[in-house]
Amino acid sequence: MESAVYHLRIDTPVGPLLISGTAQFINAVSFTEEPPVDFPQAPSLLLDCAQQLYEYFAGERKVFDLPLYQEGTAFQQSVWQQLLAIPFGQTISYHTLAHRIHNPRSIRAVGTTNGKNRLAIIVPCHRVIGSNGTLTGYAGGLWRKRWLLEHERMDLFTGLL
Repeated sequence: MESAVYHLRIDTPVGPLLISGTAQFINAVSFTEEPPVDFPQAPSLLLDCAQQLYEYFAGERKVFDLPLYQEGTAFQQSVWQQLLAIPFGQTISYHTLAHRIHNPRSIRAVGTTNGKNRLAIIVPCHRVIGSNGTLTGYAGGLWRKRWLLEHERMDLFTGLL
């Protein structure tokens, strides 16, 4: 039996986000330009996800604690697992990410998989940059990637004051 999929739209500093999932898993967090619509009452898991995202944007959360599920091949799952291992406020290159999955020749496939990540911010694909330090593609737009990286770096420094 398949679980019903619910949606919840929230406003954030980087624009509206659409959270999608079941009562058991968060399946997607995506940027949306669609106007607000009335969705059926979201289960508590989606409300918890929204709360954790609000805490992230407020600088109060660095790690998400949610049950996640997105469909993908074994290769894609390995890339997404490595994204979760990138510490808050840090970046790595696609080259480094390919080495971390023990497949150094898969740089392009790693980039493609990064772009297919459906769990924006929570599975932090925004923390992957070009080998030369440049910001490269981001499904939400480079301005959002830059904003998220600056937000995380600012939060690292506020703890030092």
